[in-house]
Amino acid sequence: MSARHCDIAILGGGLAGGLIALALARHRPDLSLLLVEQDARLGGNHVWSFFGSDVGKAGRELLGPAVAAAWAGYEVRFPAFERTLGTSYYAMTSDRFDRTIRAALPAQAILSEARVLATSATSATLTDGQRIEARAVIDARGIRNLGHLTGGWQKFLGQRLKLKAPHGIERPVIMDATVEQLDGYRFVYVLPFSEDEVFVEDTYYSDSATIDRDALAGRIAEYARRRGWSVDSVVHEEQGVLPVVSGGDFDAFWRSTGKDTARAGTRAGLFHAVTSYSVPDAVRYAMAIARRADCSGDELAKYSEQYARKHWKKSIFLRQLTAMLFGAAAPMDRYRVLERFYRLDERLVERFYAGRTTLRDKIRILSGKPPVPVLAAMRVLGGFGEKPQALSLAGTRTK
Repeated sequence: MSARHCDIAILGGGLAGGLIALALARHRPDLSLLLVEQDARLGGNHVWSFFGSDVGKAGRELLGPAVAAAWAGYEVRFPAFERTLGTSYYAMTSDRFDRTIRAALPAQAILSEARVLATSATSATLTDGQRIEARAVIDARGIRNLGHLTGGWQKFLGQRLKLKAPHGIERPVIMDATVEQLDGYRFVYVLPFSEDEVFVEDTYYSDSATIDRDALAGRIAEYARRRGWSVDSVVHEEQGVLPVVSGGDFDAFWRSTGKDTARAGTRAGLFHAVTSYSVPDAVRYAMAIARRADCSGDELAKYSEQYARKHWKKSIFLRQLTAMLFGAAAPMDRYRVLERFYRLDERLVERFYAGRTTLRDKIRILSGKPPVPVLAAMRVLGGFGEKPQALSLAGTRTK
């Protein structure tokens, strides 16, 4: 079969790949792009959220068309503490993300329902035999080969509920940890999309990657009943299992995902080690790629490794926090770590989520009476605690 030619081929139309395509379409309209996605819809089946302080003005402008709802602040709730914070908060949906990408790119620049068989710095071969020739290829097909990383899991089931009457919530509840603590640190995440439609996600920081979908759905229904909501229907459902990273071998991780092709998103390890949160990194990386769009495939591959390696090095403190959360706190007491964290300065909280924690922030987070046993925390930070478990995609399973 004859090859398709373009300047830049992006493999994977999820968050990272889609944002790179958006950034290039906006800042480098002279380049020909090809966005390759294995599913019919770009963006998968997700609700993504981000704080206004995460991405800056340029980032908010890039994400703007995909935003389905925005709020002037948010709440957190713990057994002994509740707080309202004034940081702006935004939510995107896969439907809007798909429409946004398709509106920004010409139809011929999107190849849906196409699976990639092999890649190089300048080419890709699809399972149907079609070949793509490009000046540079960027692989954004999601994380793989987690066995070189250690840590735990953030797993969740989310449902968008249509209610029979208004729910009365003014702003998102990012963490409601007043629920029964099960399977690690459990909290419920609530987004009020309209006066009678709300997204409710049951989330766990767990040692296990197993999701019992029916059990979680039952807990969401019970949460709605406890809030006095009468559910008319479930209009959307999603579930996921994300890595929460405490350590690992970056060199082995990078080699295991291929050494010749530029990578992006979670495939490059570009996510928050404590929260698995990837929007800020995806935005920053998309803008960086737009500035380097004239690079060859080999140059872009080297740049992506340098960028990812720098991110890994910068995230050492976050990995230490993950290690303490999973290694020093008993599973049912993990909520105390977050309960204490949310008593800190609001700007510190913003910098933490944005991945811009300062030295002073780090000192402040670790100072005072710890929410975990002191000796356990010291053993973990000193590398003498229980060896953290290796992560494996084989463990991301559902019931």
